[in-house]
Amino acid sequence: MAPTDEESLASTAEDGAPFVRQAAPAATTPPGRPPLAGAVAPGGRMPRWLPRAMVLALALIAAFQLGSWAFHQLTGLLINILIAFFLALAVEPAVSRMAARGMRRGLATFLVFFGLTIVIAGFVTLLGSMLAGQIIKMIEGFPEYLDSLINWINQTFHTELKRVDIQEGLLHSDWLRKYVQNSAAGVLDVSTQVLGGLFQLLTVGLFSFYFAADGPRLRRALCSVLPPARQAEVLRAWEIAVDKTGGYLYSRGLMALISGVAHYILLEVMGVPYAPVLGVWVGLVSQFIPTIGTYLAGALPMLIAFTVDPWYAVWVLGFVVIYQQFENYMLQPKLTAKTVDIHPAVAFGSVVAGTALLGAVGALIAIPAVATLQAFLGAYVKRYAVTDDPRVHGHRSRTPSGPGALTRARRLWAGRRPGGRKQS
Repeated sequence: MAPTDEESLASTAEDGAPFVRQAAPAATTPPGRPPLAGAVAPGGRMPRWLPRAMVLALALIAAFQLGSWAFHQLTGLLINILIAFFLALAVEPAVSRMAARGMRRGLATFLVFFGLTIVIAGFVTLLGSMLAGQIIKMIEGFPEYLDSLINWINQTFHTELKRVDIQEGLLHSDWLRKYVQNSAAGVLDVSTQVLGGLFQLLTVGLFSFYFAADGPRLRRALCSVLPPARQAEVLRAWEIAVDKTGGYLYSRGLMALISGVAHYILLEVMGVPYAPVLGVWVGLVSQFIPTIGTYLAGALPMLIAFTVDPWYAVWVLGFVVIYQQFENYMLQPKLTAKTVDIHPAVAFGSVVAGTALLGAVGALIAIPAVATLQAFLGAYVKRYAVTDDPRVHGHRSRTPSGPGALTRARRLWAGRRPGGRKQS
């Protein structure tokens, strides 16, 4: 320890020697610590791994952004491929049956799709001609409807309206001019949507044709990259999907037949023209066009019934609403549970979930997809024998602790009666 000033002065005074300040010994520095991992290298240089880590992080971010952008751009194509796959599963039984009799699979697929195209085109042509005739009839009878409406207004409200004045007012109104301008501007948008719909329909048709025609080759290509155990599972899942999709289409066809017959009877009783065609329209559109199919199916019969009597349109609307409730809550759950073999609540929930995820397409393919998944997973779930308990069958269990309250009350009453024996 270095001497202080007082100690130096004391030593000088004692010894008598001149005062000499002694230098304090140099302080010892602690030994240097090793540099921490990840610290800056000596000389201020960054570690070697840091540039590579930054490049890797930027590359991962760029790959994620590119994948997200590509997925959003290809969503429409992926949905079309999904529809085409389920359509190919629907026609698979017919194509396989024709191919088993010696016909080439490509030719069998072409004949099946050609038959479907002929049926759809014939129905659309017949329906279009009927609709065009009814529209022409409504346009020709519009002045008569307008005259009757004007007469009713004049008699009820004591006015003096004339059809000529109303027509001139409508022709020279700003509302009509703006409506015509907006309609002319929207023609291009409608044409674009129609062309886009035709392109999507062509895409779905081509993919479904290739999936159905090259079904065995597609299964072989898929199984070639899987081990033998997985190959059996994939083939079994494919077979289940074909069965469930066929069952779903069968249930839809049966519901379309019931709906068409019910609406045909109503329209025929009221004397609405083209009742058979309108019945077929309601049955097919309401069952095979999800979400908005019911409204499209009911709008056309109401329009045709309005040309006969305006009150007939109201009756048709009421019948459509009542029948839709009957179909949604009674008919569809039972048929779906029998043909697709899923619980009605699961079927309803799958439709709601499919609509939320993929819209109309999800509502259409939700039931066969869920039925396929349920049947496939059911083979791998271990099940046990259910215990013989009354609660399993919906009955309350009886405890053997003693007689019930009613029995005890009877015994107590019998013991208090005159001449009765009291319970010991």
